[in-house]
Amino acid sequence: TFICLMIGYDLDVAKAFLQEGKTVAIPTETVYGLAANALDKEAVLSIFQIKNRPHFDPLILHTHAISEFEKYVTHVPKPLQLLAEAFSPGPITLLLPKKNIIPDIVTSGLENVAIRIPNHPLTLELLRNIDFPLAAPSANPFGYVSPTTAEHVNKQLGTKIPYILDGGACNIGLESTIVGMEEDQIVVYRLGGLSIEAIEEVVGNVTVQLNQSSNPAAPGMLKSHYAPRLPLIITNIQEYIQAHPQQKIGIISFIHDYTNEYANCFRLSADGNLNEAAQNLFTALRHFDDTDVEVIITEKLPDSFLGRAINDRLTRAAAH
Repeated sequence: TFICLMIGYDLDVAKAFLQEGKTVAIPTETVYGLAANALDKEAVLSIFQIKNRPHFDPLILHTHAISEFEKYVTHVPKPLQLLAEAFSPGPITLLLPKKNIIPDIVTSGLENVAIRIPNHPLTLELLRNIDFPLAAPSANPFGYVSPTTAEHVNKQLGTKIPYILDGGACNIGLESTIVGMEEDQIVVYRLGGLSIEAIEEVVGNVTVQLNQSSNPAAPGMLKSHYAPRLPLIITNIQEYIQAHPQQKIGIISFIHDYTNEYANCFRLSADGNLNEAAQNLFTALRHFDDTDVEVIITEKLPDSFLGRAINDRLTRAAAH
């Protein structure tokens, strides 16, 4: 907790905090964002902690130019390139195949990353002056209304962040529209500050497939949001091992190491640190894809702080 929260217009102060791995509120044309270095796993985790968010939704990457996209994504399909050129900077977010430089915690383990260029002079100037993109969901505690002024952020987040970059009131006040592609079809995943009609003027007919959450993710994936290739069972690990003595088991455990000749164990945190466990979660879910285990078993973590988000993600993966 910081002794005092600063609100101001000083880009150097905001930049310094972001370079230290801290979280800063930034203005955009849509809503105020809670921003951190998107390439720094611990900085990104702090966003979820500050928002007290009970699950890991994918976050949106913010950068200052279309030419920056190639650092973070493998390619931009032509129709999405046209949309980026027509509406960026602006309230459009593109869902694109990510490069490995983007940590799994940003995309919730998914292969696509959401990326946009915010249309706000202060934030664009800030983005030009740092050498990393910003991950930035709305700067409000989970379940609260998105903030459209610095004062909203101040009231909702109190002393949880060191700096609010005050860019005045947001002129759209509605989150960005999220657009991606499935095969050759353009798909709108979230309605927002850019209308469907405006998009269709540039690229023709689009399909609208809305998720019942803020997730910029593939449609229909909400419940089984990131699932490993193998079945995942949430259970009492010790009892399951005893009941299946010769089954080849992959284990994702919180603290204990259950490795034996049949069990391959991935510990999330040897000393029970929920932050470390959260950082390791998506790596753990992928870990067994290239092994010969037949099933993955795991356990619920303490249901507090980031433990709630980890349990939510495990539940979604098990639903697959």
